[in-house]
Amino acid sequence: MPEGVVVRHSISILHPGCSPGRSGRCRRSPVDSCRVSTAIPDGPHPGTSAAEHLSPSFPERAAWGTADKLRAWQAEALDAYFEREPRDFLAAATPGAGKTTFALRLAAELRARRVIDRITVVAPTEHLKKQWADAAARAGIRLDPTFRNAHQNYGRHFHGVAVTYAQVASRAALHRQLTESGRSLVILDEVHHGGDALSWGDAIREAFEPATRRLLLTGTPFRSDTAPIPFVEYAPDEHGIRTSRSDYGYGYGRALRDGVVRPVMFMVYAGQMKWRTRAGDEMEARLGEGNTKDITAQAWRTALEPTGNWIPAVLRAADRRLTEVRHAVPDAGGLVIATDQTVARAYAKILRELTGESPTVVLSDEKESSERIEQFSAGTARWLVAVRMVSEGVDVPRLSVGVYATSSATPLFFAQAVGRFVRARRRGETASVFLPNVPILMALAAQMELERDHALDRRTDENAEGDLFNPEDALVAEANREEKASDALADEFSFQVLHASADFDRVLYDGQEYGTLAEPGSLEELDFIGIPGLLEPEQVSELLRARQSRQARRVTERRKAEPDAVAAEPVALYRTLKEQRSLLNSLVGMWSKLSGEPHGSVHAELRRMCGGPAVAQASVTQLQARIELLRKRLGPSH
Repeated sequence: MPEGVVVRHSISILHPGCSPGRSGRCRRSPVDSCRVSTAIPDGPHPGTSAAEHLSPSFPERAAWGTADKLRAWQAEALDAYFEREPRDFLAAATPGAGKTTFALRLAAELRARRVIDRITVVAPTEHLKKQWADAAARAGIRLDPTFRNAHQNYGRHFHGVAVTYAQVASRAALHRQLTESGRSLVILDEVHHGGDALSWGDAIREAFEPATRRLLLTGTPFRSDTAPIPFVEYAPDEHGIRTSRSDYGYGYGRALRDGVVRPVMFMVYAGQMKWRTRAGDEMEARLGEGNTKDITAQAWRTALEPTGNWIPAVLRAADRRLTEVRHAVPDAGGLVIATDQTVARAYAKILRELTGESPTVVLSDEKESSERIEQFSAGTARWLVAVRMVSEGVDVPRLSVGVYATSSATPLFFAQAVGRFVRARRRGETASVFLPNVPILMALAAQMELERDHALDRRTDENAEGDLFNPEDALVAEANREEKASDALADEFSFQVLHASADFDRVLYDGQEYGTLAEPGSLEELDFIGIPGLLEPEQVSELLRARQSRQARRVTERRKAEPDAVAAEPVALYRTLKEQRSLLNSLVGMWSKLSGEPHGSVHAELRRMCGGPAVAQASVTQLQARIELLRKRLGPSH
């Protein structure tokens, strides 16, 4: 055939369970087209046979019921792409949905059509480069994850490279040359990391501006700051806030309904915390009380200290939960997410003492750490303890139980961390994540199904307290560079842990709360952490309701048997800090009028007797103790 003559070939993109009729229409839906025709130059061209049989999730342990066929959302996203074939395409799909499969299938189609002839995958971490290369090999695409900037170029036997964002930022001009050397598809995995630093965003734009096509992937299409994400389109919403626009979105709520991801039970633990500040004040507070952000942060930090009793109690409960899950899922594993290397090692020691088995410890994004993750993923060991770098993108499908033992609290980090546990492999699996009872974490857990977009602007709130938590403290890039032995809170709050106890507080599941306060190791706690490992979502809800009813009956019977204990119970600690201060000042005024003592003297005496700092810095627990003391002095009517 003469050179340059174009022959029209037909490329099939089939929906799951469907084969097109003669008309090319989808038998599953009469309005959807399964067959796309496109003009391809005549002559040898790569096929898509390998990509046709891509498993919907990697590694080999795919989600239940999805072998060899694309999931419905992946087929829909491909349809959406080929309707317009844009230069930039942002696909926002919940962690565990199968973004890798979608991207590689799209890459195979574009190679088959001769739209592109080389591929660059940009990932957040070194470990993910290998993960991408292994997945691409199954699709017939050869990526070099060992490419270094010093190599200048990669071998002709590769179809492209897998690099990190940091790698691109350090030699943007080199990666621009590679991009310009052919018709390039650039896949930006977890593209929100492109805004990690202004220099990163600039480097990514410089390196990949000449690309023929750019595919942007994210499981969390938002950031905790306002740094723009490269190649993402922003448009004002109804409030004038510029927000990111996805070309295709697949949120956790829909993935849960489709059975692609597991539902999550959040096991919430409270507890009494006591510590000494740098100023020498002894502070006391309960996790979950309506304290200021500063006091909440200090109580949270106290709970996470391995020298207290909170962490050992929660790890013991999490291990019992893992044992229950392993009765039905023998290879189920657990992950403890720690704030830094020092506490990660301490947590690993506690787990070793509890289980008699040394957990896998991953402290940084190095070759040895990558190998440890792979060994853990392929094995049956119980626990993995890691610093924050494991929270995003690392694919360990057998993770079923998690302990959120870190002070990171951005929506981005929380979503990524929980995303490590939601990948479904079979029907009936449920993820269990153990959380400290901290208001911001409770809010994030309650909003699991909320789909977000990244905003470039901030609404102003005159009444806001300000942000206690580090801006974007969950960045994988920061974890790659350095894992500090303390976080920013340590600079502000230098304290000594005096006491830290744990109580089972409740279970959050499917937008509902179940259970009440229970002692660690009690039957009431075991009722909830001992739920079977394989249940349908409706069965989980029914069982949680039944366990809650049983717990309520036990509490009622106990109160009937011990009436004196009920009378001795303190007033419920649900009041806000403002209400507590107002009530205390009112009672101080009453006592001052009766005794003739000045208000200041009464406050000083209360502080001497009950301990703690001045009223403005005291916690709810400390204010409550002073209130109770004054009520005893004033009589039962108060």
